[in-house]
Amino acid sequence: MLLDVLHDALRTAVSTETAVFALLAISLNLQYGYTGLLNFGQVGYLMIGGYGVAITVAVLGGGFWTGAGVAVAASVVLSLLIGVPTLRLRADYFAITSLAIAETMRLVVRSRWLEPVTGGVEGLTRFADGFYAVNPIADGAYALGPWRLNADQLFVFLVAWALVALAALLLWRLIDSPWGRVIRAVREDEDAARSVGKPVFAFKLQSLAIGGVIGALAGVVLAAHQQTVNPEGYVPVVTFYAYTALILGGAGRMVGPVAGSLVFWFILGATDSAVARGTGGLIDGLLTPQQIGTVRFVLVGVALMLLLLYRSNGLFARRAAP
Repeated sequence: MLLDVLHDALRTAVSTETAVFALLAISLNLQYGYTGLLNFGQVGYLMIGGYGVAITVAVLGGGFWTGAGVAVAASVVLSLLIGVPTLRLRADYFAITSLAIAETMRLVVRSRWLEPVTGGVEGLTRFADGFYAVNPIADGAYALGPWRLNADQLFVFLVAWALVALAALLLWRLIDSPWGRVIRAVREDEDAARSVGKPVFAFKLQSLAIGGVIGALAGVVLAAHQQTVNPEGYVPVVTFYAYTALILGGAGRMVGPVAGSLVFWFILGATDSAVARGTGGLIDGLLTPQQIGTVRFVLVGVALMLLLLYRSNGLFARRAAP
């Protein structure tokens, strides 16, 4: 059983969904880890990416790649709508406002009066044919370690992790530039940065927009992978999952978002598998199916608490000097 649980956990840790959350964590690393923006509404950008593609293709009859461009442009507009009135607020006010805006967007998308455009509570499906049409991988089954994927699954998997690598490289180049040094100064002391003539508001807005674009691309990949978008897939907990991954790896560290995502989804996959496989043994008959689902979150919480107890600044954070 232990080998089966380990197998399931590893498969979850390197999945396309993990790559999507790594992209989200990278975007939050730029906004929170390096700029100090406590954005609790990042799932809104994920939704913009998914629905931008879905509506463009399924409702307007456009192409998938046109939809991806629409999603990126819409994420910039959303950054302006969120950032212009709120980035001058205190960090906690900005966090609450961003959370409220993202949840308002989700409720609007699922509303009945927008159902002809968004699909309402049912969402939209089967709109990623244009994405898979450019798949250069021949049809067939492919082995990825102990797992087997078909051509489309392998294609979206490779695209997702390639985007993670590109986003991490972009972040590294940005942070290593004069622009990156300014946003780190903004994170440490806004007033000091402003006193030497740096336009703090503009740099915050730029960071929010770049992180938003990365988040929207994550939404595009997730929508292509699932071939469906549904408002219940964009609940606030998704943002907090991404924050958990970021904090596990270490905020303000280049490897933190990716490593934290791998660890987080490994833990999630291991607990899922352990609980599911344990239903036929010790806990069978003691817990209802609903309670078994709750146990998963309890086990995840305990595992994360232990990790954060011994590595409170993240797995890859710099150790303090003795």
